[in-house]
Formats: sequence, C-alpha cells, structure tokens
Amino acid sequence: MALMPKRVKFRKSQRGRMKGKAQRGNFVAFGEFGLQAMEQAWITAQQIEAGRVAATHFLRREGKLWVRIFPDKPVSAKPLETRMGKGKGEPDHWVACVRPGRILYELGGVPEDLARHALRRVAHKMPIRTRMVHRRRGI
Repeated sequence: MALMPKRVKFRKSQRGRMKGKAQRGNFVAFGEFGLQAMEQAWITAQQIEAGRVAATHFLRREGKLWVRIFPDKPVSAKPLETRMGKGKGEPDHWVACVRPGRILYELGGVPEDLARHALRRVAHKMPIRTRMVHRRRGI
C-alpha cells in the first residue's frame, strides 16, 4: 500500500518551487549510514516504497532501516482525452519534495560493505543522483 497522509487540510495543492538546499533532515540522525539526495525532485510514494522493499529484501530483515521522507504533497492529473478547461484535475498520486542534502534513508546495525550494497540498490530506484554518507561523530 502506497504512503499517503491520513488527512490533509486541502485536497489539492499548487506546484510551488524547490529553491536552495535542504534546511532540515540533512544529517544522519538515527542509523550509521544514510542515502543523501544530491539533486532536487519530487519522489513519488511508489518510488519510496520500492526503495524500502529493495533494502529490506537485500538485508533479509537484518539491521534497521529508517525512511526519512514522507509523501505529503498531492499531485493532481486530469483524465486522458479531456478538453482544456473544466477546472483542476483530481489528486492522482502523492510526492515528497526533496531538495539537495536531504537524507532519504538510513541504515543501522549492519557492516559498512553490506550497507553500501543495500543503499546502492535503493539508489537505483530513485529518480535523482544520491550518495552514501556516514554518521558524524560528536553529535
């Protein structure tokens, strides 16, 4: 089942802009290793779930995986072969707005080489360039 909010204040939202780098969620907070976005994009709920499944399947329920993004933005779409006008389309799917520097996934309780392979599999499911980062000591 795809991720989506239980309820929202407004059914439809405007597209908005994704300027600058991520101000929050930009360091490894829970695990030892993280997958960090290097570009900005809308990441759909299906892509987030595909990454989660790829990592858990590879790790065989070893270690712990944290998903640090949540799709809270509705994207509307009009039906195919519909003429112009007649208002905005109905919500079609949900996306997470990701800016450069945002940590997408975190892994803990596994050795580095296993984490590197698992996060590489997750990175293949993402529509953007990513990199693996380590937890900074002293925080």
